[in-house]
Amino acid sequence: MRQGLGEKLGVGWTLHGDGRTPRPGEAVAPGERLSWSRTVALGGQHVVAMFGATFVFPVLMGLDPNLAILVSGAATILFLLIVQGKLPSYLGSSASFVGAVAMIRAAGGDSSTVTGAVLVCALVLAAVGVLIHYIGAGAVHRVLPPAVSGAVVMLIGFNLAPVVAETYWPQDQWIALITMLVVLGCSVLLPGFWARIAVFLGLVSGYLLSWVFDLAFGPITAVDANGAVNEHLRVDLSGVAEAPWFGLPALHGPSFDASAILVVLPAVIALVAENTGHVKAVAEMTRTNLDASLGRAIFADGFASALSSSIGGPPTTTYAENIGVMAATRVYSTAAYWVAAGVAVVLGLCPKFGALVAAIPGGVLGGITVVLYGMIGLLGAKIWIENKVDFADPVNLLPLAAGLVIAIGGVSLQITEQFSLGGIALGTIVVLLGHHVLRAVSSRERARS
Repeated sequence: MRQGLGEKLGVGWTLHGDGRTPRPGEAVAPGERLSWSRTVALGGQHVVAMFGATFVFPVLMGLDPNLAILVSGAATILFLLIVQGKLPSYLGSSASFVGAVAMIRAAGGDSSTVTGAVLVCALVLAAVGVLIHYIGAGAVHRVLPPAVSGAVVMLIGFNLAPVVAETYWPQDQWIALITMLVVLGCSVLLPGFWARIAVFLGLVSGYLLSWVFDLAFGPITAVDANGAVNEHLRVDLSGVAEAPWFGLPALHGPSFDASAILVVLPAVIALVAENTGHVKAVAEMTRTNLDASLGRAIFADGFASALSSSIGGPPTTTYAENIGVMAATRVYSTAAYWVAAGVAVVLGLCPKFGALVAAIPGGVLGGITVVLYGMIGLLGAKIWIENKVDFADPVNLLPLAAGLVIAIGGVSLQITEQFSLGGIALGTIVVLLGHHVLRAVSSRERARS
């Protein structure tokens, strides 16, 4: 029987049971839905889950958070169409580029340079997705074994430590400390869903506390966002008052710089590993083999990121936060993601909201980033642990150790007078090539003996 267009695109949903709750022992499949009132409520829950990280990461990269929210909705719709509704996921702003973007800006690059580098990286990711679609998911595991992918994820996260120490934390150390403690407390003390949005709760708490401190203690004398020491209020809402309620976010075109592109390219490895992990997680929850959708998912992520960066938006990626919501509710319906995407697009068309996000105090970002960046790094360790990587094997231990120190310490290699490799880019090359070259040599030696 021929499929209808809606079924091919994954937008035709059948009602699950009575439409109220999943039947005992069952779950709501991607092609099913609950009643529309409940589906809308679930969509709102997905918005809350993705919200904090989706606007925090663009702020950390110096990009427009309003545009980030809008393109996250558009990217999610595009993703669901490309995977034909088989893989329920939300595409929010990616954390994998934050360290590379910090390096680009430290070298004098502007937002146009950043989005140009991200655009090239996104197109490479899309090409990798096409390749995986045709040669099979097994190729990912051969080129990026857990030892390598875990190391790349770890070095991307821990490379960001100086950004916390030098940029955000000094702006207001006490607010940063309190915000960090709120995030830690919420993640442990609150139940279920609320614990999963601990970062968002910490951000809101820190924002409100900064405003209270301004009222109680007056301006603070510390470094501002530009690194200059002066007296200023922690919260400046003047931009919020001036911003209109409705309007398009600020757009800009990309520009291309070879050194910036090389700094960003290692994120491809992290994103392939991240997408693979998310596809496996959804496959396990839905008890469905989704290997055939992996290439489509990676292509969709790259294509959506390319479209976003071409107009000045941040890169995107599938969100573990929303996967957590599905695990808690046992509702995997893609209809809820369509609702969430629509809400995000509407929020992105409110410049006043964007101005409110842009006014987040630096101390609050300091408290959040000290947790977020560490979490990104430890995801690499999680990959190692889950896959039982053997560090007694020097093929795993030595190139990974060298690459991590290079990336975290900011070691650089001067190639020419104008061009150098360093940090994340050089660390990734050492990990990737070092592991495979040593593995090949080791295998050859074992074969001879």
